[in-house]
Amino acid sequence: MNPSWLTNWRWPTGIPQPNFLWPQFLWLLLVLPLLVLLYWWLMRRKKKLAVRYASLSIVKEAMGKGPGWRRHVPPMFLLLALVFMLLASARPVAVVALPSNQQTIILAMDVSGSMRATDVEPNRLVAAQNAAKAFLTELPRNVKVGIVAFAGSAQVAQLPTVNREDLVTAIDRFQMQRATATGNAIVISLATLFPDAGIELQQLSPDRMRGSGRSLDQAPPKVNEFVPVPPGSYTSAAIIMLTDGQRTTGVDPLEAAKMAADRGVRVYTVGIGTVDGETIGFEGWSMRVKLDEATLKGIAQRTAADYFYAGTAADLKKVYETLSSRLTIEKKETEISALFALAAAVLALIAGGLSMLWFNRIL
Repeated sequence: MNPSWLTNWRWPTGIPQPNFLWPQFLWLLLVLPLLVLLYWWLMRRKKKLAVRYASLSIVKEAMGKGPGWRRHVPPMFLLLALVFMLLASARPVAVVALPSNQQTIILAMDVSGSMRATDVEPNRLVAAQNAAKAFLTELPRNVKVGIVAFAGSAQVAQLPTVNREDLVTAIDRFQMQRATATGNAIVISLATLFPDAGIELQQLSPDRMRGSGRSLDQAPPKVNEFVPVPPGSYTSAAIIMLTDGQRTTGVDPLEAAKMAADRGVRVYTVGIGTVDGETIGFEGWSMRVKLDEATLKGIAQRTAADYFYAGTAADLKKVYETLSSRLTIEKKETEISALFALAAAVLALIAGGLSMLWFNRIL
């Protein structure tokens, strides 16, 4: 624990309040008042000695060469340098914004028929495509991005790559289909992130899978053993899933979210369209679509991520801008001893420099 006098003190707004790995070293700060008293005693002693040579003092004062207030400035800077050195010895840590080590992002995008709705101009799919392409331009060039398109099933539209042109081409090739399988999108995204982990849809809901290309007498795939990790602890990759409707087929999205959480992968969910539901007609058929916010929030919460609602194209653009900054800059608890040591060195140099400039000596 930190000393109570330090933890109860209110730090200035905007400056991260540090904690200390070795707080016991903070007790060394009690030496500082003793040093101040020692300095005061030395100055008093020097003043008494100066009385013996009063005539010399009068001559210096008449010539305007008395040091005055400047004599105290270098010791003050030296004292501040000592403060920062003692704080550095306690190994301070603070939550600071640092570049993220995010290396791969999977965009799982809904291409179901309901994305034709025009409540988000010009329609939901085009707005989502435009926002996704703008999102790509905001990411650092070294971040790999993969595209998963899902409706009644989920497919990898583009394997993770740093080639933005290939990603834009994959986004422009989206073809709308019927139904919505949000859970499948998460599983396929995980299989893309961990190609050697043996992740397959059959692991969750084998009775729901049709047309998978596997014969009935074929043995199920061997699942690699792994030890679950805390949700959100895998910082090298993340999934962003955008959808406008409820799941109508495929695996349970919350079961898929648990699979992601066990691997530490965050699944950020973005809901687009009408929350209360809307009937959409197209080429003689109609369908009722409703945004399942509860499930999307549950997915994000289970994976230690966030849910965003985008009711308009402008909202969707802001969501992707927020995600871009969040995935490229993250707050981490970092030891900042070096910063304190640097401040101490600068203050010590200032003290020595002023002393040489004014008195031709180092303190």
